[in-house]
Amino acid sequence: MNEPVGLAGEAAASSLRSVVAGNMRRIRLARGLSLRELSESTGVSKALLSQIERGVANPTIEVLSRVARALGESFLELARPRLMEPQVLRAVAGGDDAGVRILFASGERLRFEVSEGVIPAGTRSPRSSHGMGSVEHAYIVSGAVSVSSLDWTVELGAGDSVRFAGEHDHVYVTGAEPVRVLTLLSFDEI
Repeated sequence: MNEPVGLAGEAAASSLRSVVAGNMRRIRLARGLSLRELSESTGVSKALLSQIERGVANPTIEVLSRVARALGESFLELARPRLMEPQVLRAVAGGDDAGVRILFASGERLRFEVSEGVIPAGTRSPRSSHGMGSVEHAYIVSGAVSVSSLDWTVELGAGDSVRFAGEHDHVYVTGAEPVRVLTLLSFDEI
């Protein structure tokens, strides 16, 4: 017995259809192909190709694989989400409070997370690590901070940056003033 797909599943399927539709159309047009020409090279009807590009069809993996091959792309590239418009994240009112706010994150091949943090004056952050293959990049927006890991310590001021292996425990220590830091964590796909 088939169970109905939940709202989250329907939203994910709709999102994937939109991604494939946009990628297929963009790549097809960039290659200078008409739907008729794509139909001839794939053996897929022009009507179905049109429905796929409008995001209203549920094509099989076989159909999408044939389309990807005809376009000179992999199936994964056809289904990979792309940023087509800028994503803007506005400042938070009263954003000088202590804490970290994730700005952007990705679950794609190169996983990353961008955060903005405020570390209060006279604070030693908890020791943290981010897992094997992680790299932490920090940019000091304002204030001064000491960053330490296993056998190194660096002093950073406003405008300074540091990059280090995030898989080892590390701490941030502030002095007499709070520090605003922008952090990018990247993770190898394992």
